[in-house]
Amino acid sequence: MPTFFIIDGIKVDFYYNDHLPPHFHAISAENEALIEINSLETLRGYLPSKQHQKIVKWAREKQGILLEIWESMRQKR
Repeated sequence: MPTFFIIDGIKVDFYYNDHLPPHFHAISAENEALIEINSLETLRGYLPSKQHQKIVKWAREKQGILLEIWESMRQKR
């Protein structure tokens, strides 16, 4: 599970051979959320409101890069 980004203490991780839909794991000290890349909806988990807003705003700006990383990780299965 490599960490690709750290945004204000929130790690953005991708897992090798992870399940669909394309998503990333946003991990803070005590919380983790799986966020779908295309819709930016939380699939599972929780982040406090301010962290959630920050990571979704960041992900909206980086959707293309996040999808490229997702595809790259899926090819490594």
